[in-house]
Amino acid sequence: MSGKIAKYVTVGTNNLNKAKEFYDKLFEDLGARSFAPNERSFFYTLKDDDTVFAIFIPYDGNEATVGNGNMTGITLDSTEEVDAMYAKAMELGATDEGAPGERVPTFYGAYVRDLDGNKLVFCKMG
Repeated sequence: MSGKIAKYVTVGTNNLNKAKEFYDKLFEDLGARSFAPNERSFFYTLKDDDTVFAIFIPYDGNEATVGNGNMTGITLDSTEEVDAMYAKAMELGATDEGAPGERVPTFYGAYVRDLDGNKLVFCKMG
């Protein structure tokens, strides 16, 4: 089994349009491309970098604050590895934030909060 830390990084926002305008401008000199996979988020990619930066309206419905909307993604090689990591995290005392499953056709993920409340996602992309 192999993993990768920081396939993507997210930050929360209470005003998606305003945040998109800010990050569009902030990243324009880097040649960033953005796309919106849904109405709650925008993702940014850079040429020659496979890490993605994203802005989100928090899915839990609460106001975005420092930390709410932030998450660390750990990319794995298969959906079975995602399932195994989720199960292991739960065994170790993590809190469920979303059971393993396909979220969009190219993303399979499982969400947990660690013992301190930090949100992690184990995922298979592509």
